[in-house]
Amino acid sequence: KTILRKHELIKAKNDDLLEAPVVIEVNKFDEKAASDFRDQISDAHNTGQPVIPVVIDSYGGQVYSLLSMITDIENSTLPVATICVGKAMSCGSVLLAWGDEGYRYIAPNARVMIHDVSSMEWGKVEELKAGTKEVEFLNDYLFKGLAKKTGQRDEEYFLKKIHDKGHAEWYMSGEEAKKQKIVNHVKIPTLTANVNVEYTFE
Repeated sequence: KTILRKHELIKAKNDDLLEAPVVIEVNKFDEKAASDFRDQISDAHNTGQPVIPVVIDSYGGQVYSLLSMITDIENSTLPVATICVGKAMSCGSVLLAWGDEGYRYIAPNARVMIHDVSSMEWGKVEELKAGTKEVEFLNDYLFKGLAKKTGQRDEEYFLKKIHDKGHAEWYMSGEEAKKQKIVNHVKIPTLTANVNVEYTFE
């Protein structure tokens, strides 16, 4: 019963006895995706499931939408498991690392990529300067946060790694992502729910 198939997650004699657990799929990072993510995190707290699986297969997207999603993870009262299938690039790689410790997974053939935050600013010189300052802040914030989430002793660990690589895109296999502590397991987890039915007669 793979975590990727919601209809196969429930093992019960009567499907109506238990609401299917919420499995969140993240492919994009935009305002709609962030809003849907927040709603699904909320819904997951009402199903009785012990963990919230977040399946990531994404090239990335808008960094502010990523910030919204990681805030939702941090405010969750349930552990959040992040699972990379296919790819977790740019924003996807950061979201992958934001899963709870011990709950971060990657498929053996999946790929991870991290890089500097990109700027899409254009306009007057002063506007470009302000945009550059914001990008520098976001880059610093996310990479220091990534170092903290992965248990690195040096908060500038990933900033230095990216600098040493000439600020080029850094691609990783599942094993490399585990070595960098972005994930804990190179495998796809399973989730099953068992229902015990009791009858009383008075």
